[in-house]
Amino acid sequence: MIRIGDFSKLSRVSVKTLRYYDEVGLLKPIHADALTGYRFYEYHKLPRLNRILALKDLGFSLEEIGRLLAENPPPERLAEILRLRKDEARQRMKEEARRLERVDVLLKQIEQEDQMSKYDVLIKRVEPLKVASVRGIVPTPPQQVPLWEVLYKHLEAEKARMGGPCLALYHDEEYKEKDWDIEACQPITNDVPESDKVKVRMLPLVETMACTVHHGPLASINDAYQALMKWVDSSGYRIVGPSRELYLRAAEERDQGSGVTMDQDDAEATTEVQFPVSKAA
Repeated sequence: MIRIGDFSKLSRVSVKTLRYYDEVGLLKPIHADALTGYRFYEYHKLPRLNRILALKDLGFSLEEIGRLLAENPPPERLAEILRLRKDEARQRMKEEARRLERVDVLLKQIEQEDQMSKYDVLIKRVEPLKVASVRGIVPTPPQQVPLWEVLYKHLEAEKARMGGPCLALYHDEEYKEKDWDIEACQPITNDVPESDKVKVRMLPLVETMACTVHHGPLASINDAYQALMKWVDSSGYRIVGPSRELYLRAAEERDQGSGVTMDQDDAEATTEVQFPVSKAA
């Protein structure tokens, strides 16, 4: 047996921490003096302590570590648990990376508040468009991918002929924090049967469509929306229908046989934002 102080030096864990691990039942000493309360340990406790420290470093709570050690899972079960924790860590890293992108976007907006907008706005006539579409409620715009998966699975099965860049229609009349009403649309040139989710319809003629092009990831597309809405207001127009996003880079990739990725973080993305407008009274 060795004293708690010596075990602390050997393991490089403070005496205070060793006492706490004893109190919560994670690492019991081999003996505690009845008169002094002084704790003694044996060398074979080191592997258990090292596992506690490793799991703690991976983000497991002491309560979780206690359950794991009590269960004494086989190596394959422990490996599965660690893989899940790895996936969670990757997701947190992705979320933090997106948060950093939003910070960069905000900084950029602040720096450019008094500068000329980089977005050129034009008014154009948009002809009626035959599309196959899937409309649904999604938590947020980046989570619209399942709509596209349903749409393209159907179009591929029915051997649809594509007729131009895919686009998304945003049907909500105001900004929403969640539950967005979005319609994923793919122009087609042949007759395609409908399904319970995939519909075929004509998007109507729009005589005056205010448009601008956004270059860069969809995470920063709010810049284009702000510039377009500012132009609409200052030019004496009003919005009269759902906005559209035309995914021009997605169309290029599809034409090259690589499919539509809808990558929210694609720095090379090219997206045209459109608002149907009319002159304000």
